[in-house]
Amino acid sequence: MLPIAFAPLFAHPLPAGHRFPMLKYELLPEQLLREGTAREADFFVPVPPPVEDILRAHDAAYYERLRRGQLTRQEERATGFPWSGQLFEREIALLGGTLEGAARALAVPGGGVALNIAGGTHHAFADRGEGFCLLNDQAVAAHWLLHHRPAQVKKIVVIDLDVHQGNGTAAIFAGVPEVFTFSMHGARNYPARKEVSDLDLPLPDGTADAEYLALLTATLPRLLDTERPDFVFYLAGVDVLATDKLGHLALTRAGCRERDRVLLAACRARGLPVQISMGGGYSERIADIVEAHANTYRVAAELWG
Repeated sequence: MLPIAFAPLFAHPLPAGHRFPMLKYELLPEQLLREGTAREADFFVPVPPPVEDILRAHDAAYYERLRRGQLTRQEERATGFPWSGQLFEREIALLGGTLEGAARALAVPGGGVALNIAGGTHHAFADRGEGFCLLNDQAVAAHWLLHHRPAQVKKIVVIDLDVHQGNGTAAIFAGVPEVFTFSMHGARNYPARKEVSDLDLPLPDGTADAEYLALLTATLPRLLDTERPDFVFYLAGVDVLATDKLGHLALTRAGCRERDRVLLAACRARGLPVQISMGGGYSERIADIVEAHANTYRVAAELWG
């Protein structure tokens, strides 16, 4: 069983500039089912979390203004989305998928894995949204685990391998010793002003498979053995690909898949439950995006199958 959060989040019309990148959320589950990586029974439709669970990660005033569509024009521009009620519903469903996935992964003896077809909204701060992120799904789920499962989860590591720094996540957990944030990202990429994660590894433009994987392999086992987490959140952005329009790194699809294998194998060997959110991917060809994301599911299925 490979629990995968999926809901028809993008059935409503979107501005033309957003339609192409959102298409992956429809094509990815179709690909996983067609090739047999996932079964219909693996998918679940997320349930929106209670507001009080969202507010452990987010400012109440910001949440209410977002819910009511009261963001300023400047705030809307920072998110990259025109506000709508459907957009808000999408964000709440996205949170529910990550939260329920985390709960399911934790419930598996020996540590399970769960994935969200969407998610990875790491640019959302407690009191504002940025960069196509309105509410921070892994931050909400991490707070949920610490609050609702304190006997099982006392320490969490968030591993963010999207090409963009997880600035919102870093800010939300600054000064929170129960959550260690690790971001490995393009040094000169968005956001221009970086926050401070517990561990940041900024990479130069053009970093390719060999350099990337050597650094990850040298860093990750030591980090996990030092921090000794009870749970891992993984943001598996595929905007690290050389084909990505926004990424500026140079990983191949094979290198990106090996990245997933290195990380997930390290967690599996240590019996760590993992929740995976997809993050970014902006290659010119939609097939490159879908295949790279599908590889994350394939690796998870191999290790936990």
